[in-house]
Amino acid sequence: MSVNIKVRAALSADIITLVGLDHTCESNYVWQLDLRKETGEVSIGLREVRLPRSVRVKYPRDHYSLADEWSKGARTFVAVSEGTPLGYIRFLEQGTAESVWVLDLVVLTEARKKGVATRLIQFVEHWALERKYSQLFIEMSSKNHPAISFAKKVGFEFSGYNEHYYATKDVALFFGKLLKEF
Repeated sequence: MSVNIKVRAALSADIITLVGLDHTCESNYVWQLDLRKETGEVSIGLREVRLPRSVRVKYPRDHYSLADEWSKGARTFVAVSEGTPLGYIRFLEQGTAESVWVLDLVVLTEARKKGVATRLIQFVEHWALERKYSQLFIEMSSKNHPAISFAKKVGFEFSGYNEHYYATKDVALFFGKLLKEF
C-alpha cells in the first residue's frame, strides 16, 4: 500500500464505495459503565474490561444511510491513495460551542493501522483551526476498543458518555481535544 495519502472532499460518486466499506471492527475489550444512584448523588465509573474472546463489533449507525445524510449539513472527506478511497471522515460544525464533532471515521480493512485514520483526523484538525474552532470531539461505541485506543493515541481525552445514544442502544463515549496551532 502506498503511503501517499491525500484527503479530498467526498464526491457523490464515492458514496457507493464508502457505504461498501467494512464498518465493523474486532475488539478484545469493552468499556463497561457502572452507574450508581444514591440519595442526592450519582457516581459513574468506566472501566476497560477484557472480553473472554474477540468479538466483531457492529457499527452503531446505519452506514447505508450515508447517502441520505449526504446533504444534511455534515461534511465528508475521503482519504485516497492512487485514486483509491481508503476511508472517510464525517463531521459537524457546532458554531455556538466553537467545536467540531467527528461522527464517522471509517477505514478500509486492509488500510487500517497504516496512518489513514491519523491523516483524516489531522486534516479535520487543520480544517477546524483554519475556521477558528477551538475543540474537536469524536464519538464511538464503548465496544469499539480500537477506536478508543486510537483516540487516546492521537491526543484525545475522555470527556463524557451517553448511555443510549445510538439506535442500537449502545453506550457512546466522547473524547475531546483542545486545538492548538501546529
